[in-house]
Amino acid sequence: MTPLPEILKPEWIAQGVFWIIVGVTLAGAVFAVFLKRIIHNILGLIVSLFGVAGLFIYLNSEFLALMEILIYVGAICISIVFAIMLSEPMFKEEAKRNIFKSVFTGIVAVLVFWSFSTMITKTPWEAAAVKSDDWSVRTIGNLLLTRYDLIFELISLVLLVAIMGAIIIAGQGRKQRSSQ
Repeated sequence: MTPLPEILKPEWIAQGVFWIIVGVTLAGAVFAVFLKRIIHNILGLIVSLFGVAGLFIYLNSEFLALMEILIYVGAICISIVFAIMLSEPMFKEEAKRNIFKSVFTGIVAVLVFWSFSTMITKTPWEAAAVKSDDWSVRTIGNLLLTRYDLIFELISLVLLVAIMGAIIIAGQGRKQRSSQ
């Protein structure tokens, strides 16, 4: 009787796991593109992104795999699901837009873009904070929570605005439904 390692070589197992992960990624992508219901498309996208995270793990990049799951699956896909759940049905007639609000919003957007681009171009950027080649999770986490903490503040501000917008849109939809 031959021992198990001779029958199932580690290279074959690694190759099999790789092709399973590729299959999951491609199946999720096909579901994301070809299914008819939008919620099924998003679920296919989630499966595909989990497959991409699996590919990152296969490439010994656990940090990127975790970021893939946290950012793309955990934030973006779930935000899309909430946007779909809070949006109005397509068969409802849309209210006419106020031209003053549209122009005001455009002006504010241009001013914000101009101020951010001016701030980015006028800032004297320093050399990289890490002089060595130490890009471990601990080093990146330490830098993000100390030196680059403004990034987290901006992300929280964007999430706050998104949540407030979703609440306002949901409230307007409920008012319209209750008045009918």
